Amino acid sequence: MTSAAKLYNWADLPEEEVRKGVTRKGFRGDRVLMVMNELRPGMDVNPHTHDFEQLVYIVTGHVRFRLGDEVVDGGPGSLIRIPPGVEHCAEPIGDEPVLNLDVFAPIRDDYRHLVAYQDGDFNANT
Repeated sequence: MTSAAKLYNWADLPEEEVRKGVTRKGFRGDRVLMVMNELRPGMDVNPHTHDFEQLVYIVTGHVRFRLGDEVVDGGPGSLIRIPPGVEHCAEPIGDEPVLNLDVFAPIRDDYRHLVAYQDGDFNANT
């Protein structure tokens, strides 16, 4: 059983530097993970694939997404679904950093370190 509700604030969560120009923070539930990425102009772009479906919501800034052979540009409020196994990457357009919120279900084991601060919020089976 999950403990009582606990309030967190994105500004206070531990942040991880992924590579030049990219940082991220995470928050999870029992079966879902949210990751907030900050992409800064001049960042190192990293085309990659993974076995997870990824939902992306652009919070601030303007971004160019490459998904396979397609390229799409988005701004605040834009949503995109990245199917499993599709090579993709993102980079800011212009001088403003981008905040993008990624949602993964189920929780990615390789991202559990981002939410270790929440370990006391869940029983040992989640």
